[in-house]
Order: sequence, then C-alpha cells, then structure tokens
Amino acid sequence: MTPSLQATPEFAAALDATLGALSLEARLAHVAGLAGRAVFTTSLGIEDQVITAAIGLNRLDIAISTLETGRLFKETVDLIGETEARFGISIALYRPEPADIDAYAAKYGLNGFYDSVEARHACCGVRKLKPLARALEGADFWITGLRRGQSGNRATTPFAEYDAERGLIKINPLADWSIEDINAYVEAHAVPVNPLHKRGYPSIGCEPCTRAIKPGEPERAGRWWWEQDEKRECGLHVAEAAASSLPEPA
Repeated sequence: MTPSLQATPEFAAALDATLGALSLEARLAHVAGLAGRAVFTTSLGIEDQVITAAIGLNRLDIAISTLETGRLFKETVDLIGETEARFGISIALYRPEPADIDAYAAKYGLNGFYDSVEARHACCGVRKLKPLARALEGADFWITGLRRGQSGNRATTPFAEYDAERGLIKINPLADWSIEDINAYVEAHAVPVNPLHKRGYPSIGCEPCTRAIKPGEPERAGRWWWEQDEKRECGLHVAEAAASSLPEPA
C-alpha cells in the first residue's frame, strides 16, 4: 500500500491531540474533512454501530465496510441490512478468496484453528487480514471502534496513531468511551444492535471463535477462549512488530 502524504508519526500525534478535545461527531467530521480517503471497518458490534450511526446521521463522507468472513453469526449478517436501512447507507462487504479458504482447509482442516495458535492466526489471515487489505486499499485514514476499556491490550489506545505497516493513520474515535457511554448513545439514537449482546456476548466475531462470557470476565474473554494468552488478537489491531510475527496464511 502506498503511504499517504499525511501518514507520519508527527501528523498522527498532532491529530491525536486535536481529536481528544472533540465530541464523537466532531471527531468523525474532522477526519472526514481532511484531505484523503477515510474508511471505517465495522464488525457490527455495539461500538461500531455507534460509529456507523454517527456517520449515517450526519451524512459524513466516510466509506463503511465490513469483513464478511463466511463464519459470522446469522444475527450479525442480518444486522447489515437492518443498519443500511436505518441510516440510509451502504456497507461494502469484503469476503475471503475461495482459493485461500480451500488452501487453509487442505493444510489445517476447516476448523483447524482450535488446534494451534499458528492455525488460528492463519485462519484470521485468510478470512480477515487479506480482505482488510482490500478494504483499505487507497485509504488515508482507517477508522475503528477500539476502546481502552475493552481489554488490557487496548488500555492505551490513542485517538489517532501512525500505522506504519499499512501506511495510513488509524483513528479510534471511541478510545475514551465507556460501555455506559456506548449504551446511552444507542438508546438516545435508536441504534440497532446485535441481539447477541443481550445473551452475554459483549464482543462478537466469527461464530466458531466466540462464546458468551461468564460473570466477572473481561469483555473480550469470549474471543478465542481456548487460548491462554490474555492479550490474544486476530492481527487486525496489533503493533507492527507483533503483526510481522504472525504466520503467513496458507
């Protein structure tokens, strides 16, 4: 990916300071007004639904896309159309390549991600990372729904950061929001949310890799629950050095 002219650590630091003083809508509007293309990738989780609502209700010039991995919950897939209708928007779907899925299954088995961290990372690579690269092609700004309260691994999430691997500026407009803030926005703006949230799923990914959490567990405890690393991620939101250590997809 060709780096944006604005994709520098210095620009990201200045933008981080600017966004910190603004409301959610103002943060998004500010990014939308900058020179360059802004892309928001939504998982259809409650945080991302809040960002989608702010974009749609304010008619901001921000492209919205999602990674349709082929293993999503039916409730998540159904929410795509409901969200488009509610806010009068279009959500672009990026799917894995069939040949990549076939190659993964031949090497690890279709559900081989349960057997090793290597196999799980390879599955995320095929179903998420490669489609993400297509979704972000030509983007100068990548908007995400990361919050500091989601996990210890995200506790220092800034509002804007330089993504050296992808050559762009990553924007996290909900970085300082609590789950109470999220729920209040959803209620105030009649934002459609995944019904799985009320069934104990605060963080929702692919169906085989997500379970409901137990009382007292962190929000993301239900993701890849069979692994022991408390900082487990799929590779979308890890630092450059960590991302480079992930096994290549099959």
